[in-house]
Amino acid sequence: MWFTIVSEIRDIEPIALGSSVRVRLRLRKLYGGVRWLKLKGIAEVRLPNGTHRLAEVHWYQSHGIGRKEFKIKRFVKA
Repeated sequence: MWFTIVSEIRDIEPIALGSSVRVRLRLRKLYGGVRWLKLKGIAEVRLPNGTHRLAEVHWYQSHGIGRKEFKIKRFVKA
């Protein structure tokens, strides 16, 4: 991950559940787990140049495995 999440993730919403997650086979192969979710939320992130920005982040999550593969989708105006 090229950024660091500084605050708690808020306004968490599911984007895809179970078989709707397109990369579920790759996730199972890499991490294990059975039922994968793709989620999105808002968090404050620290970028490599040291600035802090509010961003919409997306990630995959499975019970017992945890949150994996965070990515910034867009920056949110504060």
